[in-house]
Amino acid sequence: MALPLALSGQDIIGQARTGTGKTYAFGVAMLQRVGKPRKNRKKPRGLVVVPTRELAVQVTEDLVTAAGKLGSRILTVYGGRAYEPQIEALKQGVDVIVGTPGRLLDLVKQKHLDLGQIQALVLDEADRMLDLGFLPDIERIIKLIPAERQTMLFSATLPGEIVGLSRRYLNRPTHVRAENNDAEAEATPQTTQFVWRVHRMDKIEILGRLLQCEGRGLTMTFCETKRACDMVVEQLKERGFAAAAVHGDLGQGQREQALRAFRNGKIDVLVATDVAARGIDVDDVTHVVNYDCPQDEKSYVHRIGRTGRAGRTGVAVTFVEWEDLTRWKVINNALSLDFPEPVETYSTSPHIFSDLGIPEGTKGVLPRANRSRAGLAAEEVEDLGETGRVRSRSSRKGRDDGDERRERPARTPRERRRTRGGRVNETPAPVEAEGIQRPVVELAEVEADVASRKDIRDDQVAEAAPRRSRTRRAGLNPEVSLTAAETTASGETTASGEFAAEEPTRGSRRTRRERVAETPVEAPVEAPVEVRWDGGQAGRHEDDTVNDTVNERWDDEPAATAPVHRPEPEKIIPPSPFAVIFRSPDLATDDDEIAPSAASERVQNRRRVPGRGQQRGGRRPS
Repeated sequence: MALPLALSGQDIIGQARTGTGKTYAFGVAMLQRVGKPRKNRKKPRGLVVVPTRELAVQVTEDLVTAAGKLGSRILTVYGGRAYEPQIEALKQGVDVIVGTPGRLLDLVKQKHLDLGQIQALVLDEADRMLDLGFLPDIERIIKLIPAERQTMLFSATLPGEIVGLSRRYLNRPTHVRAENNDAEAEATPQTTQFVWRVHRMDKIEILGRLLQCEGRGLTMTFCETKRACDMVVEQLKERGFAAAAVHGDLGQGQREQALRAFRNGKIDVLVATDVAARGIDVDDVTHVVNYDCPQDEKSYVHRIGRTGRAGRTGVAVTFVEWEDLTRWKVINNALSLDFPEPVETYSTSPHIFSDLGIPEGTKGVLPRANRSRAGLAAEEVEDLGETGRVRSRSSRKGRDDGDERRERPARTPRERRRTRGGRVNETPAPVEAEGIQRPVVELAEVEADVASRKDIRDDQVAEAAPRRSRTRRAGLNPEVSLTAAETTASGETTASGEFAAEEPTRGSRRTRRERVAETPVEAPVEAPVEVRWDGGQAGRHEDDTVNDTVNERWDDEPAATAPVHRPEPEKIIPPSPFAVIFRSPDLATDDDEIAPSAASERVQNRRRVPGRGQQRGGRRPS
């Protein structure tokens, strides 16, 4: 009915449910009006504006089929793909453009697309573009097109905003409706509908059993959110079903990969949001499952319209949770359906098996013998030069069929290095001091020597050393000399130049100072020995008078003399732990003036009176 009017050049408002062939109703008339392509004509003469990318691809395929003998150049432009191929095609010349509003305006802004010679404009699924917020963009596009044109508007429903848009921009349009006025025609008569009231935790089990009914082909499942789509796909894959998701968070290459795998039969369950409720025309879609209750009656009509197309029959099952009963009643009353009170249903309810023809005893997991689908991984991802970024949770985790989780690389063995005081223990080099070259003893050798003689201890020296739980390290205070009690078991020297070994026993309540054993060395000394441990620096202090005395004695006595007992220096113990051991010198003199405070300076500035010839603030007039 719309085709003769469109061929005559009249403006048309076409209203029909999905699957009735609206694409060919405006496509044939547009291609006939544009005519055959010419070499000197590069600007487009026909424009089709669609709401979604999937619908743009489908309309382009239908137009290419219709223009097989005409040879019309048809270009698809939409977001998510690289600009360069689309710009190159525009430079070579096109006849008809099919695109989404956003990418069309981007190309016009970049001055790659000129809409000044458009003769036929088609707004497909206008109500869906209104729902997505594209109405301002559509008005901007219409203003870029010449006023003398043919405008055709096609939609399944006609809200008030679409009627107002048609009155402003269409010239005496003819309203063509492919249905009668009965409200029952809004619901697809070729589709058998079931509405069940289910529990949220039981929906996935019911879906798993539903997907094993007799005569089931390709199935589309609609969810309300993107996260729900990913969750359902993951659970279906764990149960053995070949499923994939289509929603806005996926890249364009992934969305087209899922649709190709669905059309080719590599997957049989497509889980999508309402973005796929329009424009997906796939043959042999036998079942549609509304996993989440639709928002309104229009969404319900478009969802179940994916099945029962072109005279075929289908099955539509809707899950309604307890909190969605009010919303469903509104949808039921608007479409005059027979489900005001959905049947309370569980995964073990008998009517599930009888209504859908599910074999008795079927569980929600697909048997391994029936897992014959290749899966999404069998379909390659096309490199589209995507402009966006992939944000899908399932794609990040890499849980597609055939994917293997990355194995964690083996850890390399860590090299442990012995340190002293946080510094790496390295072999020091000999140092010459005062013309005498002193041999450097390795720390390991000293520890071995001390460990071999740790049983030979002088009880008197050990008892003479006071037991203190915490002492000041030598070198921090110049007035406190290095004492035997201030050594540590981590390698510091005692006043006698020896190391203190720590007992290996752990859990003892004695302090480290109590576990240190200090034994005087009774062995002939051939040369002055200096022990290093701190990165090659000598452990000599400015006030180390004990070492100077020992060095003088070593220089005067021959090497073959008897062993020398080194006297233990007198320990400086303050009378009180709060006594001041070191006081900084007072550098102030009697002639120094006390610096005034900030408050006193402000008081003095207020009391100053400006003299003659001066302004307040100390500035002279110019």
